[in-house]
Amino acid sequence: MEHPEHALLRRRDLLIAAGAAACLPSWAQQTRSVTDGTNRRVSVPARVQRIFPAGPPAAIWLYTLAPDALIGWPRANRGPELEFLLPGIGNRPEVGRLTGRGNTTNLEQLLASKPDLIVDAGSTRQTFVELADRVQAQTGIPYALLDGRLDATAQGYTLLGELTGRTERAAQLARYTADTLRTVRERVARATSPPRVYYARGPEGLETGLGGSINVEMFEAMGIRHVAAGLQGGLATLSIEQVLAWDPEVIVTIDQTFAQTVHNNPLWRSVSAVKSGRVHLSPKLPFGWIDFPPSVNRLPGLWWLGSKVFPALFPEDLGTLTRDFYKLFYQVDLTPAQVQRVLAGRD
Repeated sequence: MEHPEHALLRRRDLLIAAGAAACLPSWAQQTRSVTDGTNRRVSVPARVQRIFPAGPPAAIWLYTLAPDALIGWPRANRGPELEFLLPGIGNRPEVGRLTGRGNTTNLEQLLASKPDLIVDAGSTRQTFVELADRVQAQTGIPYALLDGRLDATAQGYTLLGELTGRTERAAQLARYTADTLRTVRERVARATSPPRVYYARGPEGLETGLGGSINVEMFEAMGIRHVAAGLQGGLATLSIEQVLAWDPEVIVTIDQTFAQTVHNNPLWRSVSAVKSGRVHLSPKLPFGWIDFPPSVNRLPGLWWLGSKVFPALFPEDLGTLTRDFYKLFYQVDLTPAQVQRVLAGRD
């Protein structure tokens, strides 16, 4: 026999779904079938005008392709970030998140935002498929998943274009993505003596991504050798002794404090990258270029990372690349001073 509490929850979910369907305009009830990044068939409204991002990666994908349809942001953007986003879009409200650490929204809040579509971008593991199916069944709102791997980004744009009806712009962004990945890989493959590279996170520089971690996917997608690749896992905190044993020749960091203090820190003084001045602070405005969050904001980071690890193989002007990317993807025109601020890597 079904537990009374379970029956009550099931009835509540059915009432929520019925109420959601009743509120849909007539055009939204005319649907078309789209296959998402997990091979799920999703019935999408004929016109998609309001999209709820399930997490930060999806929000950035949506902003770059269909900013007008983005309901809001999982976390409200702050002042320095807003400067590099479209007015009226970058400051849309905080709506919380459905997936990832610290999911902060619920079904009632989701329904109150009246989306035509929910989009998530990232892992396509069964856990996220089940979440999408469950939320879709409980709310009646179609829920599509995009494969968030760098290798799948071009195809992801094609899919998102189909979901949103922005196929022409999606094709343009997909071409840029595919061309960038192909070019940087070809360049790195020509390197005869690749340096040892360490990715430093946190103010002490001792947190890093291990082999296979989404946090170092940039390095692995480009074919760059990072010293923690032999240890499989996610984020890990290391000892300084381990870093000294690896003796990286290049250090890439996202932490401003570490970048400012490492040269005067006696624990790091003997590391080759510190001695040679090859400690590089990654850009992060309006979103990180390495892994924070792991979305399409990493695309300019491919050029930046290549130029820091293999400067002879990446002669392009980073200022020009930055200005062009922000114009195409973020749809903002940067001044020379803003380009310099972005490349400085500071908040």
